[in-house]
Amino acid sequence: MNLPELGAFLRTRRDRIRPAEVGLPQGPRRRVPGLRREEVAQLAGLSADYYTELERGSAKNGVQPSAQTLAALARALRLNGDERDHLFHLAERPVPPAAQGSSTHVQPALLGLLDRLSNTPARVITDLHETLVENDLALALLGPSPAHRGPAASFVYRWFTDPQARDRYPSEDHPHHSRVFVADLQAAAARRGRDPEVARMIAVLRRRSEEFAALWDTHDVAVRRMDHKKIVHPTLGVIELDCYNLLSEDGRQRLLWFTAPPGTRGAEQLELLSVIGTQELGVTGDTTPEGAPAAESGSQR
Repeated sequence: MNLPELGAFLRTRRDRIRPAEVGLPQGPRRRVPGLRREEVAQLAGLSADYYTELERGSAKNGVQPSAQTLAALARALRLNGDERDHLFHLAERPVPPAAQGSSTHVQPALLGLLDRLSNTPARVITDLHETLVENDLALALLGPSPAHRGPAASFVYRWFTDPQARDRYPSEDHPHHSRVFVADLQAAAARRGRDPEVARMIAVLRRRSEEFAALWDTHDVAVRRMDHKKIVHPTLGVIELDCYNLLSEDGRQRLLWFTAPPGTRGAEQLELLSVIGTQELGVTGDTTPEGAPAAESGSQR
């Protein structure tokens, strides 16, 4: 592993990002034009000490960043596809097959739009409904996304295999959401062609869920672009919102955001949500990337 080159690369990528680009205040006493080390660590879900060791390129503490840690850094530093692959190569980690496409690296255009949606719940997801990045209001509205890998990273997969995944939606709406998810997955599967990741997920879902198998066999297909949803929030009760999707050019990622017409109860509840934030969530789960120590302090569709 070329730790000095890895550290130098991380430092130059950090220096080029302005705080406002990632929703951080500029501050009057900032001595560097880019991000501070602790800010990168926070964005990537790492401890500040661990990130500092990485950037210093020191091997004395046996720093060996995992693929998950590298992916988190790539997102935090807004790396493009070539830069992300270079980061993996410097760390002597194989570039994951999924990372070679457009699904796991957030597309800069969608990320830029997400940064500007500070007053509405929003997140970027893949066409398999895996959450890549989200803002604080989305976390407050929908709760934390479980730190799963493989098929369970997909909310569609969890919808049909984990009853708790449906807790944020009224039971009477479950059949509608099931139909919408399956029709959207049909479109994603066709778009991806002979993708083994999708094929495995569909095969497991057909075995584990009679509901999914029956809906899949209808062959209904429809890309989800807009929907009206009721969200069951633990503090605010049922919130009625409109959910919009902006798809990337290749269709493999989408920016998803929630809003409500002015003057409606849903709009009032979103205002309250921005006040209470995540205070009522009681989030204690450990989502630290594999191979990295837990952050010292920090921060389901």
